[in-house]
Amino acid sequence: MPAVRDRQADISIPEPPVARARRPVVLGTLALRPDPTAEQMAINSCLDSGSPLVIVNSVQLPPYPTTMMVGGLGAMVLPHEDDREAVAQCADRIASLGIEVETVGLFTPRPVRALLDFAGRRSPGLLIFGPLLSEIGRLRMRLAERRIRRDATCLVWVAPDG
Repeated sequence: MPAVRDRQADISIPEPPVARARRPVVLGTLALRPDPTAEQMAINSCLDSGSPLVIVNSVQLPPYPTTMMVGGLGAMVLPHEDDREAVAQCADRIASLGIEVETVGLFTPRPVRALLDFAGRRSPGLLIFGPLLSEIGRLRMRLAERRIRRDATCLVWVAPDG
């Protein structure tokens, strides 16, 4: 007759899961205020996951080498040209909801590539691409969206349709 095993003695208690750092949510825009649907998606994602939000305003630098030499990087793009105030207001609104917000400005000749490089370094859980469609134009938006969907290393959501 086979021996009877006590299965209660064989059960081990699993170890509690190790708390990992939450990956940030990146809200990217191209020198424009974020689209309201992108802003709402970022808020919902951060509240659901408890992740911090990084708002990236990627601005294309004009090819003015003399201005760069004389005035430096600050003289290349004026505050009204990249909608800094609107991006700061967006960050303030989101921070008022209790979400940790960081605002980053990227000044580069290739803003979409810079946004992708930044996202690659930060390894976000979600990249929300949401410039205001009425200001950016359909062709530029389509080209940027295609490149971001192709080259991003994380989940991508593009405003206004997702």
